[in-house]
Amino acid sequence: MSGMPFTPGTLFGVGVGPGDPELMTLKAVRTIGACPVVAYFCKRGTRGQARRIADQAIAPDQIELPMVYPVTVELPPNHPDYGRQIEAFFDESAEHIAGHLAAGRSVAALNEGDPFFYGSFMHLFLRLSGRFPTEVIPGVTSMVCSASLLPRPLMLRDDVLSVIPGTLDEAALLRALTGADACVVMKLGQNLPKVRRAIAAAGLAGRAWYVERASMEEQRVMPFLEAPDSAPYFSQIVIPGEGKRG
Repeated sequence: MSGMPFTPGTLFGVGVGPGDPELMTLKAVRTIGACPVVAYFCKRGTRGQARRIADQAIAPDQIELPMVYPVTVELPPNHPDYGRQIEAFFDESAEHIAGHLAAGRSVAALNEGDPFFYGSFMHLFLRLSGRFPTEVIPGVTSMVCSASLLPRPLMLRDDVLSVIPGTLDEAALLRALTGADACVVMKLGQNLPKVRRAIAAAGLAGRAWYVERASMEEQRVMPFLEAPDSAPYFSQIVIPGEGKRG
């Protein structure tokens, strides 16, 4: 009816958890099912990890919007062409989603773990949240999932948790690790060698654990001193605190 106010669609950043579909929240499942459009990032030739996790929550009549990365490991992140290609890709992906939102179709943008915990959704949020209604649905992080697999709590008493990206240079890694109570090193992959050296230099190797693909079928958990020489991106080092009192 002419003259009626138009309501744009809402962008939902949906955390789908670390890998096990049973770790998706009830709200995540409900939100995905309620949106006519489901968007997700993926590598060329794959559906992507987030799409795999959410498979049973997606109906055949929903519109799927795969956003295929133009580069992943083909170029190092500090290469100037990497930055140009990936930023243009995020711009284009955001505009594809904006087209659906502008037409009144809400979009569930899937994100492994939690959207605001190193999540790829942040690139969409920064581009679209000022233009359209946006809501974030929290998800179980790989960090807490990995911690649940260890023989002792990640933090107790007055331990302070440090979350450290493995992409830092080796000197910065060592500074972040030195004096830490409990810590988790994310984003291993090809960063593992320098992370290994920094953990050894900080004197933490003896109480550190290596966790690979937490909650997935290929999950591996072992003391860090027994960790393999190479690691996938979906792996991390977890170092429980010692239960300090302030």
